[in-house]
Amino acid sequence: MKPRILVLVPQTKFSRKCNELLDVHQATPFLAGLAVAAAALAGRYGIQAWNAFKTRPPKPKLRKFYDGGFQTTMTKREAALILGIRENATPDKVKEAHRKVMVANHPDAGGSHYLASKINEAKDVMLGKTKGSGSAF
Repeated sequence: MKPRILVLVPQTKFSRKCNELLDVHQATPFLAGLAVAAAALAGRYGIQAWNAFKTRPPKPKLRKFYDGGFQTTMTKREAALILGIRENATPDKVKEAHRKVMVANHPDAGGSHYLASKINEAKDVMLGKTKGSGSAF
C-alpha cells in the first residue's frame, strides 16, 4: 500500500465560507428555494403566454372554396371563380390568371386533363371567345 501524502492548506475566510455553503444540510433548503422560485417564474410566464395566445385575433383555419361542381354551360361567374379573378377583369388580368392556374394544373405536370379543359374554357368565356358551350368531357 502506498502511503498518502496529506497537504495542509491554511484556510482563509473565503474557503471557510465555501465549505459552509457546501454543507449538505444548509444547501438542501437553498436549492429547494431556488427550485420553487424557478417554478413560480415559469408558471408566471406560462400564464402570460397563455393569455396572449387566447387574446390573439382569430385566424381562419381553412379557406372557403366554392361549394358545387361545374355547370353544364359555363357562365362568366363560374369562369371568374375558376380563374380566381373578378367578372369584370381586364383581358391582361384574365391571361395572367389563366397562365398561373394552368401552370399549377397542366396535364404534363401531373394535372388533370378535365381541369385543364375547364380552365381553358373559363379563359375563353372571360375573353368573350365562346358562349360557354360546355367541355369536351
